[in-house]
Amino acid sequence: MSSPIVTRRGAQKAKIQTRAMVKTFDTRKPNAALLEAKRRAKLLKMQEQSQQEIVVKDIFQNAVNAKALVQKPTGLVYDESMSQHRCLWDSKHPECPERFIRVLERCKELDLVDRCKQIASRPASKDEIMLLHSEEHYKLLEKTSGVVDDEKMEDLSSQYDSIYIHPSTFELALLSVGSTIDLIENVVNGAVQNGMAIIRPPGHHAMKAEFNGYCFFNNVAIATQYALDVLKLNKIMIIDWDVHHGQGTQRFFYHDPRVLYFSIHRFEHGTYWPNLKESDFDAIGHGAGMGYNFNVPLNKTGMGNGDYLAIFQQILVPVAMEYQPELIIISAGYDAALGCPEGEMEVTPACYAHLLNTLSKLAQSRLAVILEGGYCLESLAEGAALTLRTLLGDPCPVLVEKLDPPSEIIQETILNCIYAHRPYWRCLQAQSTYTVEELNNVNPQNNLHKISRVFVGGPPLPERFPTRGTAPVQKLEDILRIQQRLQWLKAETKLFTPKIKVCYVYDEMMMQHTNTFEQGHPEQPERIRKIYEMHMDFNLIDRMTHMPSRHATTDEICLAHTRSHVNFIRRIGEKDELQTMGSKYNSVYFHPKTFECATLAAGSVLSTVDKVLKGEARSGVCIVRPPGHHAESDVPHGFCIFNNVAIAAQYAIRDHGLKRVLIVDWDVHHGNGTQHIFESNPKVLYMSVHRYDNASFFPKSKDADYDVVGKGAGIGFNVNIPWNKKGMGDLEYVMAFQQIIMPIAYEFNPELVLISAGFDAAIGDPLGGCKVTPEAYGLFTHWLSALANGRLIICLEGGYNVNSISYAMTMCTKSLLGDPIPPVQFNGNITRPPTVAYLNCVETLQNCINVQKRYWKCLQFNKKLPQCSGENNNEDFLAATMKNLDITTDDMQGAVGGLDAIVMHETLEGSGIKPKE
Repeated sequence: MSSPIVTRRGAQKAKIQTRAMVKTFDTRKPNAALLEAKRRAKLLKMQEQSQQEIVVKDIFQNAVNAKALVQKPTGLVYDESMSQHRCLWDSKHPECPERFIRVLERCKELDLVDRCKQIASRPASKDEIMLLHSEEHYKLLEKTSGVVDDEKMEDLSSQYDSIYIHPSTFELALLSVGSTIDLIENVVNGAVQNGMAIIRPPGHHAMKAEFNGYCFFNNVAIATQYALDVLKLNKIMIIDWDVHHGQGTQRFFYHDPRVLYFSIHRFEHGTYWPNLKESDFDAIGHGAGMGYNFNVPLNKTGMGNGDYLAIFQQILVPVAMEYQPELIIISAGYDAALGCPEGEMEVTPACYAHLLNTLSKLAQSRLAVILEGGYCLESLAEGAALTLRTLLGDPCPVLVEKLDPPSEIIQETILNCIYAHRPYWRCLQAQSTYTVEELNNVNPQNNLHKISRVFVGGPPLPERFPTRGTAPVQKLEDILRIQQRLQWLKAETKLFTPKIKVCYVYDEMMMQHTNTFEQGHPEQPERIRKIYEMHMDFNLIDRMTHMPSRHATTDEICLAHTRSHVNFIRRIGEKDELQTMGSKYNSVYFHPKTFECATLAAGSVLSTVDKVLKGEARSGVCIVRPPGHHAESDVPHGFCIFNNVAIAAQYAIRDHGLKRVLIVDWDVHHGNGTQHIFESNPKVLYMSVHRYDNASFFPKSKDADYDVVGKGAGIGFNVNIPWNKKGMGDLEYVMAFQQIIMPIAYEFNPELVLISAGFDAAIGDPLGGCKVTPEAYGLFTHWLSALANGRLIICLEGGYNVNSISYAMTMCTKSLLGDPIPPVQFNGNITRPPTVAYLNCVETLQNCINVQKRYWKCLQFNKKLPQCSGENNNEDFLAATMKNLDITTDDMQGAVGGLDAIVMHETLEGSGIKPKE
């Protein structure tokens, strides 16, 4: 039998044979008219292709498309009959109806249910179950429907690991699958923006032909396959944060690059249920799915908020950005939450809101959260309710406990995961590598990460699995301590949400400040007018509350400036030689209305600060000029007269009693004035990401370098991320945010976030030379809005392409209003060679982290990874481990176009070793 594979040589041979046959059997001359028609058609086709090749996509097309992207309702599906599923022979079984009841009660108590669009529950069809499960599996559960013989059902349950079967189990398992499918279909079709399925029984342990771990049909996996086959999606990301590894879901999609599976679970080197080698970090997928399976194994108990945030910041979010999924599905188990006796972790309920928030602007905000485990009723109910609250667009509650740094165990795990996946993802290649020679010769080796592979496993499988007394036993003192802590967290976690989402300030009077001596000056009045007009065009003005502008008083300006500087600017309007006066300063011009406009800009920002800090508005947008971040305490500088953001920060501290204010400056130029004003002040954390070009880019000061960290009491509260090359784009800025800005910001825990929002790093700006898209600015705004209970104020700085700044600031405002953001242009595909900008970005981030890790405990991941590994460094790590972690496809369901379920290779253990306790 000939090979079905068509090679280039074979194709050429076939073509020659075909032509020979034509010559042999058809000796007639071709029709001249037909030849001419073919010639014309070919020429026309070539012309069309040539025209298509020269068409350049509008660099702002995504932002233009975002005009129609407005936040839609949040879907919610549940069915109160799901409380019927219970263990009839063990009243203390942890998978109890109260899990469902308490979650629903807490959501209603917070008035969340009525704010959602209800999606009717419905049972899945047999065909839908058969998308992944075998017919025998389906029929076995079907036969239990309505059976009231407890002894018989307990005997059947004992054949499976951590299973009980109730007379209603079959119908309710179908109901859970059907409800999950319909929720996802509503999200994909745009009937709702996002949604949550409060369902049981859970599903992520269920395999093709095996009940397992409280699960019968795999709700998330079946709905994912439905989305692939019926809804025709091509990129789906499943995030499984249940404390138990969802091995069922992993096996279904282990070969399929259309599904990126990411699981964070307790492992402890295989001693924790389900005790499988495939749950470790080196199970990364197989075949076409290589690199699309992420396991983050937790090898000790007590992991908390800092550990989980580090996982998201260092791996999950960057990979999700590079993958660019069309849909994100979350297998949301809350058994890693504080107090759960099965997980023994310490993630606080409020932290789940922050984890979800980092993802909620990806995939055009198409997210579906599906309930899995969670066995501490109080933390389960609170965590699930705060998750739904985040889907509805409410601000993330402040994490009231001090954030612990990532533990040494999670540092090791994260670096192991990065090492295993770095060949497949550009965003995971920020760490340097070391060679065998370095390993043998460098001493000390503190900065050399060594890969650790340890698998202990559990005891042998029992003949029968226990069906009674499987609930973990907690000591009374532990229960009381956990309850007390959960009650304190609940009391201290403020869930207040201002009615006004966004207030804004804009006054045409600020346009009077203009350069009358130089035509076409980049800092022109049109900058704010164009921004305002685009907000009008995108129908945003009517959705915000307008703040009346006001002039800042001399006393207020003197919070950041000397009185002599204020008096000098005040007297400018009386002078005749304005051009000569301006030339004495670096990039400054004066106008008779300069003082009036500058005090109006500063005062308007202060009005916004009052509105936000009094709880009358959640966030604010300040469309003001002249800009401010270059203005020193006693000198105007770089188009800036008074430092608007610096004055606002000092005002928030003095008049509102704040102790921690975060300033993030993403203007392409370093905010020298802001840095100098606060360099000795530990109450203000100043973080700037800017072009530096080794001190040759404006303002051309070495104070902008990564090693300038503040002075005196302010040491460590100044963070510079200086680019030394042009061309930085979304990829580089996302890496800076996730590796440095967000980790430090969370550790600082600000009470107010001020953004010095210059948009001259935007694509198309004539001065910046960078390529950040408008939608990326919207994403950065969203990430920062998770801090300080959403109290964030954007203040315009630079940006000199009026189209760039208008689209960019509009995307920021839309983000604050809760609208979806178009996918960011994350051109970091691993198949392309790294750009000069990317390589320079990596160098900058490494330098910055090496300096700042002295002051911030969250920065613990800048270690060198091995080029090759193994005990003697003579074998390739991935090749060695994949031999033991091959999940083959005897009848491959999860692979592209496959029809049956993935099964495990014989070298792997069974589905479980011991019960969940």
